[in-house]
Amino acid sequence: MTALTMGGNAPLPGEDFEVSVRWKLKSAAIDEIDVSAFVLTASGKVASDDDMIFYGQRSDRSGAVRVTETNRRAADGTAEASFAFDVRRLPPSSEKIAITGTINEAAAKRVSFNDVASLVVSVIRAGVAAVTFDVPVSGMSEAALILGELYKRNGQWKFRAVGQGYNGGLKPLAEGFGVRIDDPAPGAAPTTSAATRQSVPSSAPVPPAAPPVSLSKVTLTKAQPKISLAKKGASFGEIKINLNWNKGKKGGWFGGGSKNIDLDLGCLFELQDGSKGCVQALGNAFGSFDQAPFVRLMADDRTGASADGEWMRINGSRWSDIRRIIIYTFIYEGVANWTETDGVVTVYAPDNPPIEVKLDEGANSMRNCGIVLLENIGGEISVRREVKYFASTQELDKHFSWGLRWVAGSK
Repeated sequence: MTALTMGGNAPLPGEDFEVSVRWKLKSAAIDEIDVSAFVLTASGKVASDDDMIFYGQRSDRSGAVRVTETNRRAADGTAEASFAFDVRRLPPSSEKIAITGTINEAAAKRVSFNDVASLVVSVIRAGVAAVTFDVPVSGMSEAALILGELYKRNGQWKFRAVGQGYNGGLKPLAEGFGVRIDDPAPGAAPTTSAATRQSVPSSAPVPPAAPPVSLSKVTLTKAQPKISLAKKGASFGEIKINLNWNKGKKGGWFGGGSKNIDLDLGCLFELQDGSKGCVQALGNAFGSFDQAPFVRLMADDRTGASADGEWMRINGSRWSDIRRIIIYTFIYEGVANWTETDGVVTVYAPDNPPIEVKLDEGANSMRNCGIVLLENIGGEISVRREVKYFASTQELDKHFSWGLRWVAGSK
């Protein structure tokens, strides 16, 4: 393993690898650190807004960089964010990838990276750290950092330890890399980026500019458990639900060779015509996107091999046919230790900020958790945090008055 100091560099261990950022806080005023990646051209700018990878945009346009963890917390107080890389998929114009960290609302909270006890960047391949950089955060007054860079030199990719402070937060940092950030002002006239100001015949329709990147994120808590989403067009489009968790891999968060945990994503649905049912891997009830129930479970990650967890799709163009959906997860295999599982469900709806619900409570005698309730209220989507634990899905059904008949199943 190569341990770098600021300014040092080392060859990457291959063409596919992980970059992990782990930290420990010493100020309770900091909720989390937002870690982002920017795929850059020789100019030091992104070629497209799609080349910013963060909690609201989990992959770049080529699929070469993907978010795999966001603020995953361990029992010892450390937290982690990580990305999976495959540089073979990058377009030829991509010459550098910047890894950054920012503290949200740092100015209002009067905090900086000096309030972080430790911050370590690691390049990992096949579970082994090949390169590490212990970022010297002591005394730093900035709330944004360029942690490191992946760059191509003479055909070979390397990692450089940077640790450079940057004034401002994620917005000015992203704008510095050429990303257009959504910052609407009430009553302001829409602006047009230089990329879309072109000379065209007056009779030709001007293509609409792509919307700028939104940095908004909503975390539902006990104190603020609910949000409503209104349509900004003809329909809600495709609504995506992601479940991610600590999978208990050997040498990972659980340590000690603990068996991989199988945490399954599922839902109960009720349509406007009164029909009800469930979508889950158990019983092979994967649902359908284009036909009733307009909900589809994409896969069943039984081994923890999928870095970004499990996904469910809801057909937002048929939201008028849906009355309510309760999203739940249950432990199919493994020890019912919700605290160490550290699950999080994120709801992605077009033109709306990601909505995050953390399984930050524990009821280790229970194997099922009802996480978030989606209800059709006047055509809008009411999203309400539940995070209630049950011994079985049947008990969850009873609590939310679904009224289904249950039999034993397997997968």
